[in-house]
Amino acid sequence: MRSDRTEQPDTGADATETTSGSTAEARGARRAVTLFPLLVLLAGVLGLVSPGTFSGGGEAVPYLLGVVMFCMGVTMTPQDFKGVAKRPWAVALGLVAHYIFMPGLGWLIAHALHLSPQLAAGVILVGCAPSGTASNVVTYLARGDVALSVSVATVSTVVAPLVTPPLTLLLAGEYLPVDAGSMVTDILKTVLLPVLAGLLVRLVAARLVKRALPVLPWLSALTIAVIVAVVVAGSADAIKSAALMVLLAVVLHNGLGLALGYGAGRLAGLGEPASRAMSFEVGMQNSGLAASLATAHFSPLAALPAAVFSVWHNVSGALAAAWLSRRGR
Repeated sequence: MRSDRTEQPDTGADATETTSGSTAEARGARRAVTLFPLLVLLAGVLGLVSPGTFSGGGEAVPYLLGVVMFCMGVTMTPQDFKGVAKRPWAVALGLVAHYIFMPGLGWLIAHALHLSPQLAAGVILVGCAPSGTASNVVTYLARGDVALSVSVATVSTVVAPLVTPPLTLLLAGEYLPVDAGSMVTDILKTVLLPVLAGLLVRLVAARLVKRALPVLPWLSALTIAVIVAVVVAGSADAIKSAALMVLLAVVLHNGLGLALGYGAGRLAGLGEPASRAMSFEVGMQNSGLAASLATAHFSPLAALPAAVFSVWHNVSGALAAAWLSRRGR
């Protein structure tokens, strides 16, 4: 879910129409990200109480993730990539912080809590995933630097096939066997190719896409909710004994990531709005990708941390955004 907000000059009717469209899209994105945790929580409950309804759905998870990433690609514009060139230092800092803090925190938390091999690998895999699909919307709600948020999220997603598999092998390999080569292929198929396809559609059918933009956050939210339901259903028997430990791991992982991301921005002298963007780009993860990879390469139980993260990081992100927005005023 992306806000896709760009500054438009006020040059008359065309500008008014563009601004109106951007406002409608931003309003839809805000509603989606606000209701998203409730939707995902409901999906998780359904998967838990009626696992048979979603049995056999594991094979569909990569395709569902492809839908989410296609929606992300459709909301991208060439301006997103120009933003990287305008502030390469800030984007590089966000990228390095994201792929150092979150994987490292995942490894430390797995060790500190003495998680089982499956859960430990799942927590680490969440940390090795790229930025979350709702991070820039939450940055917007927090009155942060949306342009920087979009740039970091874009780059972290594009480089994921090269970064996520080796990091997972390095940090989770002590718990479970990791086929990094196969993981690269899966990320290319379920993340990079759908994003590029969405970007291409945006370029060749811009008018049609603009009409559909307000619906895309809801489509992404519903699709991720289905992924969570499938993941929870696959490990329903183990959730009762592991749920509290997984929740603790996720809360620590996300909370420390948000704090370290904000701190990195402040220490680098990026300013308050950019530091807020850094916080959400580091602390919010593409948990849908983590769930898909965990299901395909480990087990449904290993995907449980990603399912819990899907709910929690949107709750914590929305709360943090509300607090920061009020503080900003």
